[in-house]
Amino acid sequence: MIESGGSTKRITSKDVRMIAKNTQESIVLPIGRMTCASCVFHVEAALSSIPEVKSALVNLATERAYIQPNDHAPLDIQNLIASVQDSGYEVPLNKLVMKFSQGISDLEGKKLENLLLSVPGVQEVSNEHNYFTINFVGTITSNQSLLKLIHDKEDLPRFTIVEDQSLDQPFSNTSPLKRKVVFSLLSAGSIMALMFTQGWLFPPSFLMNVFFLAIATPIQFWAGRELYLNAWGALKHKRANMNSLVILGTSVAYFYSCFAVIFHESQLFSHARNLHTMHLMPHASGTYYDDSTAIIALILLVRFFEARARAKALASMRTLISIQPSHASILHQDNKEYRTPVQQITPGNLIVVRPGERVPVDGIIKDGYSSIDESMLTGESIPVEKLIGENVFGGTINSTGSFIFRATAVGADTVLAKILLLIEQAQGSKPAIQRFVDKIANIFVPFVILVSLFSFLLWAFLGPEPSFTYATLISVAVLVVACPCALGLATPTAIMVGTGKAAESGILITNSDILENLSRVDALLVDKTGTLTQGQPTITDIFSSQYTEEELLKIAASAEFGSEHVLGQVIVRTAQERGINVTSPTQFDSIPGHGITTTVDGNKVVIGNKSLMDSLQINIHAMENKAEIFRINGKTTVFLAVNNEVMGLIALSDSLKPEAKDTIQTINELGIEITMVTGDHETTAQSIGKQLGIQNIISEMKPEGKVKEIKQLQAEGKIVAMVGDGVNDAPALATADIGIAIGTGADVSKEVAGLTLMRGNLTTLVTSILLTRKTMKIIKQNLFWAFFYNSMLIPIAAGVLFPIFQITGGVPNSLQGVLGEFGFLNPILAAGAMALSSLTVVGNSLRLRNFNEGNSY
Repeated sequence: MIESGGSTKRITSKDVRMIAKNTQESIVLPIGRMTCASCVFHVEAALSSIPEVKSALVNLATERAYIQPNDHAPLDIQNLIASVQDSGYEVPLNKLVMKFSQGISDLEGKKLENLLLSVPGVQEVSNEHNYFTINFVGTITSNQSLLKLIHDKEDLPRFTIVEDQSLDQPFSNTSPLKRKVVFSLLSAGSIMALMFTQGWLFPPSFLMNVFFLAIATPIQFWAGRELYLNAWGALKHKRANMNSLVILGTSVAYFYSCFAVIFHESQLFSHARNLHTMHLMPHASGTYYDDSTAIIALILLVRFFEARARAKALASMRTLISIQPSHASILHQDNKEYRTPVQQITPGNLIVVRPGERVPVDGIIKDGYSSIDESMLTGESIPVEKLIGENVFGGTINSTGSFIFRATAVGADTVLAKILLLIEQAQGSKPAIQRFVDKIANIFVPFVILVSLFSFLLWAFLGPEPSFTYATLISVAVLVVACPCALGLATPTAIMVGTGKAAESGILITNSDILENLSRVDALLVDKTGTLTQGQPTITDIFSSQYTEEELLKIAASAEFGSEHVLGQVIVRTAQERGINVTSPTQFDSIPGHGITTTVDGNKVVIGNKSLMDSLQINIHAMENKAEIFRINGKTTVFLAVNNEVMGLIALSDSLKPEAKDTIQTINELGIEITMVTGDHETTAQSIGKQLGIQNIISEMKPEGKVKEIKQLQAEGKIVAMVGDGVNDAPALATADIGIAIGTGADVSKEVAGLTLMRGNLTTLVTSILLTRKTMKIIKQNLFWAFFYNSMLIPIAAGVLFPIFQITGGVPNSLQGVLGEFGFLNPILAAGAMALSSLTVVGNSLRLRNFNEGNSY
C-alpha cells in the first residue's frame, strides 16, 4: 500500500520461496536399522562408493541419508537402495492402499501399474480385487503426487483411500526394539539366576545346559539379528564397526558354550566345571550363555535409551511439523467445500482459507485479498499483504480476509518442509572436531580386534588354569568394553540436541560448522536497518503548511479508521494515543499497493504514495522536497490530499528494537568486538550507535565496503560474524565466517547465511552465541570422557592387572566381586560399563535441553 522511500526492506514471497533451492539438488533416503554412530559412518561409506555419488551425509537423529550426485550424473534410486541393503541396513517404505469403486479391467490395471512403477521412488505395486497397494520411498515421491497422477487418468473410475501409512516423519518407532529389550533382559536374568542357583544348591546337569541353550539361541539370533546384519554388511565392504565387536565377542561366548554342551564329557568341560571363582556367580555349568545373553540385552537396552533420547532431541521439530493443519477446505467443481486431510491435497486443488486459519500448503491466490502472518517463516512481525497472483505458504496464519488459492507445492515440496530438511541436514552434518574423531574411530575398531586377539594368545599360554577358558573370556571382555559407542555418540548427540534447542528458540542452523565457529567468534558486524530496528513503523514526523499536526493526524486517522493495513492502523493508534477524536469515514475504497480514497466529513480524502497521487493527477510539487528529506533519512512517506489538493505528509520509520541495547551490552560483555555498518548518513548512524553503546560505527557503506571490512578483520586473524537482513547484506553474509540473517528466508536459500534468527528478535542472537558455546563445551566433555573410558578400561579388560596383583599378593577382597580371583574383568560388567559410558554421554548432551542464558556458562 505504501511505498518505502528509505532502505528498509520487506521480505517478499519470492525471497521465502527460494528457501528450497539448495535442498532440491540432494536425494534423501530414509535409513532403517541404524543403531549407533558407527552405523552412520558405514552407510556413508557404502553410498559414497557409488561412482555417481558426489557425497553422502547420514543423519542418525532423523535416520535419513542426504545424497549429492555428481554433476550431470543421474542417480539410479534402485542402486542407492541396493547399496544400503547390501550394507546390512534397509530403506523403509511408505504404503498407500486405494480401492476403486468400480471394477477396472486387467489391461487398465496393468497400464496403471506400469505408470506408477515409472515414478522415481515407487518400489512395488500390486492389484488385487480392485485394491491397489503402492509401496514407495516417501522422501523421493509423495502420496500427493501419486494421487494427482491417478486423478489425471480420466478414464479410471473414482477411488477412496483405504490406508495411508506415512513413514516420512523423522521419528523412530521404538516398539520392536522395546520388545527385544524386555525379552532379552528377562531371559538373560533367568539364565543368570539359574546358573547361580545350580552352582551353589545343586550340581550342573546336561539338561540344564540344553535349557540354557534353548533360551540363549533366540536372544543371540533374533534379538541380536540387527547386530549380525550390520556386522555382516560391514564385513562385505572389508570394514569393521562396533557391531562387529559385539557380535565377535558374544559369538565367541555363545559358540564356546555350545561346544561345551555338545562335548559335555570332554576334558575341556570338566576343567570349566571346576571354575568357581572367576565371576560374580560361579560358572559351575562350564557354559557362558549368561555372558552372551546379558551383553546383547545391555547393548539393546542402551540403544533403546539412545532412541528415546533422539526422540526427545527432536521435540522442536515435532513442534514445527504440528504447525501445518491436519485438514483443509477444498473447493470442488460443484462449488462445494469438502474437508480433506492435508496429506491428500494435490497440486492444482483449490483451497479456501478464512480469517484465523493456517494456510495448509503452498500455493497462489486465485480469488480474494488478505494479510498473512509469515513470521514463522521469515521472522517478520508485520503481516504481509497478499493479492491475486501472489504466493502463500503452508503453516502461515491468515490474519484478515478470506481467499481461495490453488495448491502448487505439497508435502515435502513446501517451504516449511524445506526448513525442516535444513534443520535435519544441520543435525547430520559434521564439524571439524567430529571429522577428526571419525578418523580415529576408523582405525579404532581394527585396533581393538588386534588387542583382543593378542590378549587371547597371551593368556592362552600364560594365564591361570584353565588358560583357554580365561583367554576366551578376556578376549570377549576386551571386545565388549571397547565398543566405541560413547566415542561415536559424543558429538552427534550434542549437535542434535543443540540444533533442536536452537530451532525451538527460533534459530535455524544450517550446518554444524556454525556451532564451532560461532562459539569462537571475536568480531561481530551488525547492519542497522531491519536488524537493530524492530520492523514495526511509528510516526516520526507530521508536516503540513495549512493544518496543525493534530488536525492533519485527525483527518488521516479518520480516513484510515477501520483499515486493515498495518500503516493505517499505526496512524489510527497514534491519534488515539494523543487523545484525538476519530470519526468513521464513508465510501472507503482501498487500492492495494497504493493507498486509499475515502470521504471524511463530506471532504474527499486521499492517502497514499506518490504513484497514487500521480494517477489521480494531484499536484504534490509543494511537498516533494520535504518528502525527499524524509526518504534520505530512511523514512516511509505518506501523502495526504483533501479535495484533490495535497495538504501534508506523514513520515514513519522503524524504531530501535527494545532489546537492542541490552543485546549489544551483553555481546560486549562476552568479549566480542562489535561494529555497526550501515548505508545511512553519518549523523543518523552516530546517533543510533550512541543510543546502543556501539563504539565502532561505519556509515554510508555500500555492500562491497562491508565485504572489504570483513576481509580486513579476517586478515587480522579474527573469526568474523555478520548480522544482516539478507538483501543488500548478502555479499557480506557470504564472506563472513558466520553469516547470520534476521527475519529472512532468502539468505538460507542462497546458502549465504549459515544461521537465521527466524523470529527477528535480537535476544536470540545472544542465545545463539551462548548456546553454541555451551554445545561445544558439552562436546569436549563427551570426547574427554569417551577417550578416558576406553584408555582406562581396555587395558584392565586385557588383563594388565593380573601380574600386578600376583606381585602384590592377590586381588583385594573389595575388588574380587568385579575382577574375580585373578584380576580379570567380567564380560558382563564390561558390557555394563560400555552401556553406562554411552548413557553418560547421551545424558550429558541432554543437559542442553535445559539451556537458558542464565545457566549457560
